Amino acid sequence: MKTLQTPETLRSTWTRFLCEMVGTALLVLFGLSLVIVTFGSGSPIAAWVPSVKLRQVLTGFLFGGVGGLITISRLGKESGAHMNPAVTFGFWMMGKMEPPIAVGYIVAQLIGAVMGCIPLLVWGGMGHSISFGATTPGQGYTVWIALLGEILATFCLASTLFIFIAYRKLRRFTPAVIPFLYAIMVPLEAPLSGTSTNPARTFGPAVISGRWEAWWIYWVGPLVGALASIIIFSFLTERIEEARLYHFECDQRKLFRANLAADSGN
Repeated sequence: MKTLQTPETLRSTWTRFLCEMVGTALLVLFGLSLVIVTFGSGSPIAAWVPSVKLRQVLTGFLFGGVGGLITISRLGKESGAHMNPAVTFGFWMMGKMEPPIAVGYIVAQLIGAVMGCIPLLVWGGMGHSISFGATTPGQGYTVWIALLGEILATFCLASTLFIFIAYRKLRRFTPAVIPFLYAIMVPLEAPLSGTSTNPARTFGPAVISGRWEAWWIYWVGPLVGALASIIIFSFLTERIEEARLYHFECDQRKLFRANLAADSGN
């Protein structure tokens, strides 16, 4: 039987979409600004940190840190802080989200990614020099190698998230593990595909830079990687209570208080 949507639930749903859009916009704005200032032409960071690998480690850590901060923010509390169609797809495939809500999240993420990338134009030539952080297959590597890199990197991301979310003792550390995960993945996988692991993160800079080379691998790779993680870690599905990356305990306390108040009224 179809559940009736009350005005309250509709407002809550649109609030989640809005927070997901804003969260994704902030992720690409600050995350890609870090990429531009670290690797863009004319940046002083290259002189201070000559090692490309070290700069990739630092950028991966800071980019992941931005995502972690958004996850623990009010925005993350409202929407669950997916900020990535592959993550939303994973929750959807595990049955933790209804299809219309999942589609709404993905649309919000894509809109947010474009909104977050528009301000990147102020970086001017420095941003243009690296196509504002657009992801494309690395020089000397085929599209299929880049695709494999995206599958493996997203598999690692999704598996880490699902494992941390599934176990109560690990949940509170989910935002903290993301920076370290990207600090490891970026220097290893960036030469292959740019380490997107996120279709929205690739979509935004592609729109403003016009760099659409092999754009499809940044959808197929992350979605296949997330699906592979779900299949392999299917035994964790029942442990995952909600389609969110953080704020579980806060919601559990709120639910406990609501149940307690309901019992008192009976």
